[in-house]
Amino acid sequence: MGTLAFGEALVGALGGHVAAARGQNPRDSVRKRRSGAPHPTGAPVLRDSVEEGTFEHLFFAAPARGETDRLLRAARRLLDAGRQLRREARGNGGTPPRILTPVERTLTTLTAASVRVLEEILTLARLNRGRVFPSYDYLADATSLGRATIARALRILESVGFLVRQRRFKRVEGDGPGPRYAQTSNVYRAFLPDRLARYLPRWMRPAPLPDDVVQREADRQEEMAIMRAALAPGERRKAMEQGALAKALARIEAALDRQDRGSERESQKQPQPLTQSYIKETNGLGLTGQHAKSLG
Repeated sequence: MGTLAFGEALVGALGGHVAAARGQNPRDSVRKRRSGAPHPTGAPVLRDSVEEGTFEHLFFAAPARGETDRLLRAARRLLDAGRQLRREARGNGGTPPRILTPVERTLTTLTAASVRVLEEILTLARLNRGRVFPSYDYLADATSLGRATIARALRILESVGFLVRQRRFKRVEGDGPGPRYAQTSNVYRAFLPDRLARYLPRWMRPAPLPDDVVQREADRQEEMAIMRAALAPGERRKAMEQGALAKALARIEAALDRQDRGSERESQKQPQPLTQSYIKETNGLGLTGQHAKSLG
C-alpha cells in the first residue's frame, strides 16, 4: 500500500514537471488524468465515507447539561490565547520573539469565524441532543459567512481538536441494476482537547481525577494486559474481535483515523435539508418514529 502510494505520488510529480516543460499548468494535467470514465454507480463517493444510518448511534452523544456553553466559553478564551501567542511569536518592543510549540502554533490558527461556526454546531448539538449534520449551505446561512470561510473554519476546528468530522453517503434509486450512492452531509461531534487545557484560566480547567481513581484504572489496564498475554494466539484474537459492537467501533475508529483532513468537500447536489437537522419531539421521547422503532 505504501509502495503504491509512493508510486502514484512519483507519477504525479513527473507529470507536473512534463506539463510545466510543455508550458502547461501542472494542475490542468492532474485534472485531465483524474477525469477518466464515469463512476460505475453514477455518483462519486468521497474517500473514507461511511454509509448513512450505520454508525450514527455510536458517533453521536447527547451533551451534558451546560457542556456546550462551557465548551464555547473555552473556545473564546483560547481564541484570545492564540492572539497573545501570535504577539509573543512576533516579539514586542524589546522582548525577543518566542519559539512556539506545535500545539501553540496550531492554537494561533484559531479565528473568530471558526469560533462562530463552532457556536452554531454547539447550538445544534444542544437542540438535537448531539445529532449534528448540517450542510455547508446551512452553516453559511446561519453564520452569514461565505462557503469558503465555512470550509476553512471547519479545517481549523479539526486541526485544533474541537471537532471530529465524518463523511457520509446514502443509497439512492437509479436506473439499471445495482445500488446507487450519493454523498450527503457530514456529521460532527464537538470536544474540548485536553492538550489545550493549560492555556485556559485555572477556574475553567477540568478538575483532575482523584488519585485512587487513576490508580484503580492503571491497575485494571495492567490486569487486562496480563490476562491477554496469558491467552493463546487464537483465543487472544477471538477475545479482541468478539461482539458486533466492538467490530463496529473498530470500523468507525479506523475511518476517523484515515480521515483526509486536507479536504473540505461535501455533496452540494443534494445538500442535507435544514428540516432534517432537527429531531421532532414525539411520544415524549424526542425521537422520530423510525428512531423509536430502531431503539425498541
